[in-house]
Amino acid sequence: MHLAYPVVLAALLFSVGVYGVLARRNAVLVLISVELMLNAVNLNLVAFDAWLRDSLHAGQALTLFTITIAAAEVGLGLAIVLLLFRARGTADIDRATALGDPAESLAEEAPAGAGALKGQATA
Repeated sequence: MHLAYPVVLAALLFSVGVYGVLARRNAVLVLISVELMLNAVNLNLVAFDAWLRDSLHAGQALTLFTITIAAAEVGLGLAIVLLLFRARGTADIDRATALGDPAESLAEEAPAGAGALKGQATA
């Protein structure tokens, strides 16, 4: 088999993954796009390992390490997304700018004179 077929397929997979990371706003879809990019890298590693006929199969060994790291990344990433969804009520990346309590960030965004105006209105 020619080396060009898996390399072109991996390039297409990687480009779709990059587009997904840059264009999506949902955190779960961004994680899926990152996984797609890692799978493109795995495809390249295995293709070049088969093309070079490496006796140690270093490409396949690196692919196993990459799959292990990807599994850990998915576990941690989904845990973070779940915590973000519980705290904010959405998994939108653009709306998750502050890492603290959402009630505190809303209090900081209020104008400085808003509390004084409330006090004058009740008095």
